[in-house]
Amino acid sequence: MSTTQHDSSTPLLTVSRLNAWYGAAHILFDVDLEVRRGEVVALMGRNGAGKSTTLKSIMGLMAKWKGDVNFMGQKISGRQPYEIARAGLGFVPEDRRVFGDLTVTENLEVGRQPPRHWPDGTQALVWTPEALYQLFPNLGAMQDRGGAYMSGGEQQMLTVARTLMGNPFLVLLDEPSEGVAPVIVEQMAHMILELKKQGVSILLSEQNVHFAQLVSDRVYVLEKGQIRYTGSMDELAANEEVRRSYLTV
Repeated sequence: MSTTQHDSSTPLLTVSRLNAWYGAAHILFDVDLEVRRGEVVALMGRNGAGKSTTLKSIMGLMAKWKGDVNFMGQKISGRQPYEIARAGLGFVPEDRRVFGDLTVTENLEVGRQPPRHWPDGTQALVWTPEALYQLFPNLGAMQDRGGAYMSGGEQQMLTVARTLMGNPFLVLLDEPSEGVAPVIVEQMAHMILELKKQGVSILLSEQNVHFAQLVSDRVYVLEKGQIRYTGSMDELAANEEVRRSYLTV
């Protein structure tokens, strides 16, 4: 795959002064972040820090919010979620939302979108069910199984695979390691590293420092809806004070 399509120093996603509310409750306060091409960025913080709200706001899923979100050089703030998905931004929600009455293969077909091209015309990565079954061998072994008859970890894999069928330039991945067996967590880490190798960018909401360290290049730490720390993943791993202040329970 060519690596000349998009200058890696140019952010694919830029979020500026993002605020969000649930009813009268102000949840996010002027959040700024960016994700560049081929980069895995972790958005970390304790439960309730605002990680999922940030991803939902970027995806246009919050009823009340303000701020600027730019993706692939275009303003997407104010667009409908389906328009944002069609622009090449994938979203894997924490609560999975597989279609229980559809098979694995049928769930994947629901997510299918046409191939995409980078601004200079070169083709971006194209995902097929066959390629996804290689990436997730568990899914390949249960192509005809209904979504309702899968474990939580298998459903998590299926949700990621269904999102990849949209051939996204960038994936918003919400808490992939939460509530799944260690063996699935390991497979998720392998999957993220494989996607990164193939040029997919990921913004990862995560509490698990070890998991984030395995896969992430940079990190933003949220506390009570504000960015309190930003740096490389290695810098965070070496900074015990920040981890103790904002990440330990």
